[in-house]
Amino acid sequence: NLQPSCYPTRERRDKARRIMRPILMKGHERPLTFLKYNRDGDLLFSCAKDHNPTVWYADNGERLGTYRGHNGAVWCCDVSRDSGRLITGSADQTAKLWDVQSGQQLFTFNFDSPARSVDFSVGDKLAVITTDPFMELTSAIHVKRIAKDPADQSGESLLVIKGPQGRINRAIWGPLNRTIISAGEDSIVRIWDSETGKLLKESDKESGHKKAVTSLAKSTDGTHFLTGSLDKSAKIWDSRTLSLIKTYVTERPVNAVAMSPLLDHVVLGGGQDASAVTTTDHRAGKFEAKFYDKILQEEIGGVKGHFGPINALAFNPDGKSFSSGGEDGYVRLHHFDQEYFNIKI
Repeated sequence: NLQPSCYPTRERRDKARRIMRPILMKGHERPLTFLKYNRDGDLLFSCAKDHNPTVWYADNGERLGTYRGHNGAVWCCDVSRDSGRLITGSADQTAKLWDVQSGQQLFTFNFDSPARSVDFSVGDKLAVITTDPFMELTSAIHVKRIAKDPADQSGESLLVIKGPQGRINRAIWGPLNRTIISAGEDSIVRIWDSETGKLLKESDKESGHKKAVTSLAKSTDGTHFLTGSLDKSAKIWDSRTLSLIKTYVTERPVNAVAMSPLLDHVVLGGGQDASAVTTTDHRAGKFEAKFYDKILQEEIGGVKGHFGPINALAFNPDGKSFSSGGEDGYVRLHHFDQEYFNIKI
């Protein structure tokens, strides 16, 4: 009846199951910049400074392919609702449309400055693309029509909104595509009319962010959105009124934010600028993905693992897994164990 030590006891097996083991995905040579799941949650798209957006199976982290064609860091991506098209924005002053399955380039939008942020509208008939300030140019928000047939695609902008001072880090569509929500280096969140380009609302300087807004994530139903900032906080805002709903305070700059589609959880990732990082920081837990109770605004846990600041976070649409991308070039895919769903404050 001796039980050899190489066979785990039931107790050990149960304990192992309780430990959420991440899947490490190494497909990028440079730091990660952005992560995006498709609507079905079976594919994960990653962008990095190495020019090559990559697609993975979201279940087991198997690499499916790479989209080759950019000549600069890729800052952002979005995928159409039917998972047919991918759009990417890059430092090479282009945004590209791709066929998700074949990896073929369908169209290139050319700009006079780096393309920082991309977002498909609901229905995928429009895309919003932001461009960085460059030389004499200010930042700008461009609205492009997305043709059903790539042969009919045009590079013309339906609308160009000349942006505020500094870089716009993220711009997304508001409810029913009627507005565009933008935020960036000047710390102010803005809502624009997507037809006229008129500025409708600005976040209040008193209650708003005090430093650059790095990231912006929409709730599943589009009624509210989450911003992360270098001022070491994240905030939830109403998508229509831009009233501040919640604030989450952490002890480091926030580079990435995500909201669970299943539970009332918010996850923040960040860390210092790469130049300020010491080798001991990861042991001190500086590069954790921090989980907060969305309603109570209290920290409920953290997931360690990255050896550098976290630059990208995304929740699977089913809420059962999330992924993080770091300055270390790794994507870490975490499938939640049962204990996570039983967390009580």
